Amino acid sequence: MLSVWSWFALVVIIIVWFPLVTITWIFTAPFDKGRYAAGYLFRKLTVAHQLATPMWKFSTSGDLPSDKRRPYVVVANHESFVDILLISHLPIEMKWLSKETFFKYPLIGWMMRMAGDIRLVRGDRSSGAAAMKSCHDRLGKRVSVMIFPEGTRSVDGSLGNFKDGAFRLAIESGAPILPLAVHGTRTALRKHDWRLGDSRAEVRVLEPISTEGLGEADIASLRERVRARIADELAVMRVA
Repeated sequence: MLSVWSWFALVVIIIVWFPLVTITWIFTAPFDKGRYAAGYLFRKLTVAHQLATPMWKFSTSGDLPSDKRRPYVVVANHESFVDILLISHLPIEMKWLSKETFFKYPLIGWMMRMAGDIRLVRGDRSSGAAAMKSCHDRLGKRVSVMIFPEGTRSVDGSLGNFKDGAFRLAIESGAPILPLAVHGTRTALRKHDWRLGDSRAEVRVLEPISTEGLGEADIASLRERVRARIADELAVMRVA
């Protein structure tokens, strides 16, 4: 019953949020080329939804960079769809690299477009190249980009292998990596199940990792360095 209530609340919040994001997008578009304001407001619907979901208790920890407009390539482990809702609690705007399906949803997909999120068709190489070009565009407009380097959610909560894309982007653009460690969302919504569960979830901001002076030959070592950093922090969070 609580799951039905939470999904109903999400639909209502999306309906309420849509005109607010639309108005913000219209009035800020002439001077906000990175769509920072519209995107930031859009993410905050997740805060309202969490307050309406009694089974979930979300928290954030760690220190965000003091300059919110310095662009980062943000990466995190991926336990659940709910990771998106949890990470959006952070008081910083970043554009999400998201699979094409989300953009097809009424209202939510329209808000993603207004927010400047980046569409990716999985398995389509031309779409991947276009998505990377869009990521460079957002970084050039002083907005961070958020990528799950595992590519998909973990079924059992274990940390999968990281793909190269986010790290290639960071090195090519010169943007530092901002790693996030996510723990506790797997029980909130399990893969292939619509029912919500109890969750005490946390996203922890880790120390940025510079890409200064790195080239293509350093992609693999950067990828494994970031993965190890997130893995170490997850080990700490799981026993806390």
